[in-house]
Amino acid sequence: MPKYILTIGLEVHAQLNTRSKMFCACPVGYGAEPNTQTCPVCLGLPGALPVLNIGAIEKTMLTGLMLGCRTPEISKWDRKNYFYPDMPKNYQTTQFDLPLCIGGGVPLYDFAYPKDAQKSIANPGKVVALTRIHLEEDVGKSTHHDKFTTLDFNRAGSPLMEIVSEPDIESAEEAVAYLTSLRQILIYGGTSDADMEKGQLRCDVNISVRPEGQKELGTKIELKNINSMSAIRRAIKFEEERQIDCLEKGEKLHQSTRRWDDDRGETTLMRSKEDAHDYRYFPCPDLVPVRTGPILERVKPLVPELPHEKCARFEKDYGLTPYDANVLASEQALAAYFEAAVKAAPGVPQKKIANWVINELLARVNEAEQSIETCPVQPSALGELIAIIEAGKISNNQGKEVFGEMFANGGTAAEIVKAKGFEQVSDTGALEAIVDQIIAGAPEKVAEVKGGNDKALNWFTGQAMKLSSGKANPKLVTEIVRRKVLG
Repeated sequence: MPKYILTIGLEVHAQLNTRSKMFCACPVGYGAEPNTQTCPVCLGLPGALPVLNIGAIEKTMLTGLMLGCRTPEISKWDRKNYFYPDMPKNYQTTQFDLPLCIGGGVPLYDFAYPKDAQKSIANPGKVVALTRIHLEEDVGKSTHHDKFTTLDFNRAGSPLMEIVSEPDIESAEEAVAYLTSLRQILIYGGTSDADMEKGQLRCDVNISVRPEGQKELGTKIELKNINSMSAIRRAIKFEEERQIDCLEKGEKLHQSTRRWDDDRGETTLMRSKEDAHDYRYFPCPDLVPVRTGPILERVKPLVPELPHEKCARFEKDYGLTPYDANVLASEQALAAYFEAAVKAAPGVPQKKIANWVINELLARVNEAEQSIETCPVQPSALGELIAIIEAGKISNNQGKEVFGEMFANGGTAAEIVKAKGFEQVSDTGALEAIVDQIIAGAPEKVAEVKGGNDKALNWFTGQAMKLSSGKANPKLVTEIVRRKVLG
């Protein structure tokens, strides 16, 4: 059986998080009563004229800067003519030959790949090339019931970026990494909330297969509006196998658009695929072209530190491992929390703070189904707790108990430590008396320590903790045992 090469291009539709729609003053929001956020402009009523949303243009150009795109001096709007039931005007105001952003690329972060694929990344450090980013208006939402369909036009006219990649993706895993990395960058820049469940990030997948050795790409099949990472991965896997099976049977593939049925786990034919000439593009007569230079100068200072740049800084400045740095930089709010905790605990090793944020804080937040933004334990409070542990006033296990109390009921670490009677005994004289008692009753363990068995030191520490009801400072106990036994 011949081998086949899979080629994927993605068209990602990202809704901008502006307060108003692209060409009118209607609010952009999620969850409002159907058809309550509309006006003559976004409903396409006769005589209604559009007005450009400058905020949407700025956010699109900021996205382009983050992704290394270039911007033409003049950008214009066009009409794309087609009929969809959820497009009120029967044409879409979009951009054709002079979009706001051209070229650029999306870096694929290692930890953006599915977890089961992170140890076998085929192309580490890959950047997927972009064709363009253009700005357009969104359509309404169709909800299909058993015997009828309802239409909600609240979303119609919302500003929408279409981010189009080159056919540069080689696997379902790379497609997931692309979308995850792109989503992180959009959120970092504050240009889109990119919530797939709310329809703020949707994806069309263009797939083709060709026999190994053939240079020309195979027939392009489009999968329409897939809205979850897992569905995208499964849809690509299914469609790859379906196309290969067709070619193996000697059947000819035809350019078409297919729908992904998540329940059945298969794609079904929607329609034959249109080409650009089928849409009859022409310049929008109601909107003047935009001179981009002044807008670009306003937007340039807004470019943030991007996830890969933050990762590199965390590794360099805080001595974190690539894994820890990537986890912390994966969410802007999480990275900010970590840095605030570091600032609140000067002198504490940053690696220990990272461990607490990743292993303890995230576990509690996820278990409580909360977010970092709504976490009841402030970064300064966590920093104070870790500083108390590092100073040897309480043990690490006691620290976890204190943190649980802080998360559940509030209060400072110092207050909870005092209330629970956790503060450790650090009086050298008292601890020496305890150690002398243990040494006198365990000559065989003393011999083990003298023989070079460092693990036997832990036994002495454990005995001291028992005799002190858990209040002995373990670090001091170990130091005293070393001094008394080894001299």
